[in-house]
Amino acid sequence: MFENQSEEQARQEILRLVEEYCDRFHKRKPYKEGDRIPYASRVYDRQEMRNLVDSSLEFWLTSGRYTDEFEKKLARYLQIRYCALVNSGSSANLLAFMALTSPLLGERQVKRGDEIITVAAGFPTTVTPMIQYGAVPVFVDVTIPQYNIDVDRLEEAYSDRTKAVMIAHTLGNPFDLAAVKEFCDRHNLWLIEDNCDALGTKYTIDGTEKFTGTIGDMGTSSFYPPHHMTMGEGGAVYTDNPLLNKIVRSFRDWGRDCVCPPGHDNMCGHRFDRTYGELPEGYDHKYVYSHFGYNLKATDMQAAIGCAQIEKFPSFVERRRHNFERLFNGLRGTEERLILPEAAPGSKPSWFGFLITCREGVDRNTVVPYVESKGVQTRMLFAGNLTKHPCFDQMREAKQGYRIVGDLKNTDRIMKDTFWVGLYPGMTDEMIDYMAKTIKEAIE
Repeated sequence: MFENQSEEQARQEILRLVEEYCDRFHKRKPYKEGDRIPYASRVYDRQEMRNLVDSSLEFWLTSGRYTDEFEKKLARYLQIRYCALVNSGSSANLLAFMALTSPLLGERQVKRGDEIITVAAGFPTTVTPMIQYGAVPVFVDVTIPQYNIDVDRLEEAYSDRTKAVMIAHTLGNPFDLAAVKEFCDRHNLWLIEDNCDALGTKYTIDGTEKFTGTIGDMGTSSFYPPHHMTMGEGGAVYTDNPLLNKIVRSFRDWGRDCVCPPGHDNMCGHRFDRTYGELPEGYDHKYVYSHFGYNLKATDMQAAIGCAQIEKFPSFVERRRHNFERLFNGLRGTEERLILPEAAPGSKPSWFGFLITCREGVDRNTVVPYVESKGVQTRMLFAGNLTKHPCFDQMREAKQGYRIVGDLKNTDRIMKDTFWVGLYPGMTDEMIDYMAKTIKEAIE
């Protein structure tokens, strides 16, 4: 087939056929009432598939030109200086936290036994890095119907061991960034925004509208298929701080001191003429390690998909907002039986899901099975109360390794009474209306 073609001609022919294949075999089927409505799904077209195959034909496989392109595009979108692509959102949280443990941070370095303020009503990998390192998570309750940290408890949570606050924006709804940022600034604490469920959310602080994830010291994102955009797997850490960016990239790339990307050598011009630690003079800088790191890079094939997704991303955000408003309006009149979600003041959420809490007299264990039986997929607010899970059994029995401020009354209520449905951009108005109708039937 390619015997009379150059390599570039053959590549273009393959990519043309890939586009035709996608158009024919990956077309979404029109929705019919009663069809299964997932809480999330990938939204893509021929460009994602073309990029994926284009990257695979190069067979570079690890981070490469598409990675560089994606990091620049996401940083430009977020209006932030630095972005590091990684292999998952959980890895992004791991890197953001571990960056705070670097000796390069001097007196602000997080050490084992130091405390990190967070919440238990969320996803476990916001908290996991703290525990695995030996820091102490300090759990604060959340508010309903915003489902974010109760900022009135921050001072009570503070101690002379507190070094950072690391919390997520819940399903696209930002926590009170003005209050949390002021608290962190006043006590000289690091602030990590887990932005994995909120990419595209905007928040007005000090009179300026900014993207969540860019207001604290670092932000993280996930590109797992249900998220705001996808690479299949993937994540990112972003920051305006050049030192934190350097540390994040070191931890991501095996912990090495060298900043050369894969396939490049001696970009600094000093590969063999420096002394590091107690190594002999002139030891190859490419194999000098300044941190106990990992290999958490993404592949270029993942990044290739991301480069196509980010071009569509603004339209994804607008559709999520549209879907939220339509579902909210569709559930008007249920407020005596359900608590509907409420956006944080000063915010413009990029909604990931639509949270619902059953009021007294309405049993979630009746509502959710009914809604699921009608083809509408539901989810809990992740862990509910993370401290109740088996992974905490040993710490709970030993009464050490974490601290709870006051009670977690609302967190426990969320564990018992709250669920959510999706708002992904592939949803049609008919799907949203069917979800509203089904939820109304369930509470009747």
